[in-house]
Amino acid sequence: MSIQSFAIRDSATMLRRTLRHMLRYPGMTISVVAMPVIFLLLFLYGLGGALGAGLSGADHGHYITFLAPGIIVLGVSSAGISTAVAVNTDMTKGIINRFRTMPISRGSLLTGHVVGSVIQTVISAAIVTCVTVALGFRPTAGLGDWLGVLALVLAVAIAMTWLSVALGLVAKTPENASNLPMPLMFLPFLGSTFVPAQSMAPGLRWFAEYQPFTPIINTLRGLLTGTLLGNNGYIAAAWCAGMALIGYVWARARFRRNATA
Repeated sequence: MSIQSFAIRDSATMLRRTLRHMLRYPGMTISVVAMPVIFLLLFLYGLGGALGAGLSGADHGHYITFLAPGIIVLGVSSAGISTAVAVNTDMTKGIINRFRTMPISRGSLLTGHVVGSVIQTVISAAIVTCVTVALGFRPTAGLGDWLGVLALVLAVAIAMTWLSVALGLVAKTPENASNLPMPLMFLPFLGSTFVPAQSMAPGLRWFAEYQPFTPIINTLRGLLTGTLLGNNGYIAAAWCAGMALIGYVWARARFRRNATA
């Protein structure tokens, strides 16, 4: 069997390990789904009347059309916390030392975490989407648009997962690992999740327009609701590729450093 075959086999084994951990300890998965749903209910029913009127003079039934895509992206970004904690727990609780004594591919542990987290994130995004539909969101996407939605969610999930893996490797404790991804998680709040960037104060508007999540949210909104994408799709793809590359290089370098320490 070739080295590549061993690496694929070991990665599949680590993926099964990660998925079993998610099933045995579902608290993190539930929190990944619960947080965006809570914000959806808060902004739709608590603030939706005022925000919807400010956007288009519409009630919250129309505001959810604007809100839902941002909430879905918010859910994808929040999944990084569980990934960072899981990676850090492996690094700090001694399991890595046990794996070092076994004839397995070193990179398979990270691969298992990344693939498992992406699967968890996609499932969570699907659940959040179903909740938004139950609350009145009516996407107009066709088959091609839905494929674009899936591709975008996968791209964001992969980018956020690799960044979260790197942050989990940098953190000293699982508690610290749960805090480091927070700035990434809050970026959608400072984007076009709840209101258009154009309606913000000048300084915040500049930040919202040039941070990664505004074009990502606008792209998802365009795919789901049929609004014009403009150049948002290209910008979103560039941000996802850049974040994924940075996270991958950083995580692999840090993992090698930790593994030889």
